[in-house]
Amino acid sequence: MVAEDKGDVRKHAPATLRNREAIVAVLRDLLPERGLVLEVASGSGEHAVYFAAAFADLTWQPSDPDAAGRASIASWSAGIPNIEPPLGIDAAAPIWPIDAADALLCINMVHISPWEATLGLLDGALRLLPPDGPLILYGPYRRADVPTAPSNEAFDHSLRERDPRWGLRDVADVTQAAQARGLRFARLIEMPANNLMLVYRK
Repeated sequence: MVAEDKGDVRKHAPATLRNREAIVAVLRDLLPERGLVLEVASGSGEHAVYFAAAFADLTWQPSDPDAAGRASIASWSAGIPNIEPPLGIDAAAPIWPIDAADALLCINMVHISPWEATLGLLDGALRLLPPDGPLILYGPYRRADVPTAPSNEAFDHSLRERDPRWGLRDVADVTQAAQARGLRFARLIEMPANNLMLVYRK
């Protein structure tokens, strides 16, 4: 969840402080040494700031469909040389205001958006990424052969109460949709707090 700080356009997402180090540790093995990383649904922008510092040779391109989110990102990232101004990207849209990226990262969007946003994200990865370029997804997911943690079941219930189009997705469904678009499943990485990192490559 994201809370807006009073008197400042910057928003604060407490989860970013809890998961950013674990995410960076995995990204070190997944991201290219140089190039541009497009982050879809950057939220508050705090992840982008932390990741840009951790990967100084990469250019970070944050994005968010929400104008208030983009204002927060711009405020957090002001003066950081390897972060580009945030783009307005609706993942479900067929056209994005960017032509190419060397890697695509999306954290905690898939379950807090309609399924069409995930399909649009996969389509966008196919358009933008170079051969073997990674699409990296992070968040809670369901797996047919693994019991879902009670905390994730409760989270899923709360999400569906807020919007019936939201909810935890099944890894198999995401992978099937990715493969139907020509993206290959590369890795599943167990992350803290019952989260997963899913990696697909063009």
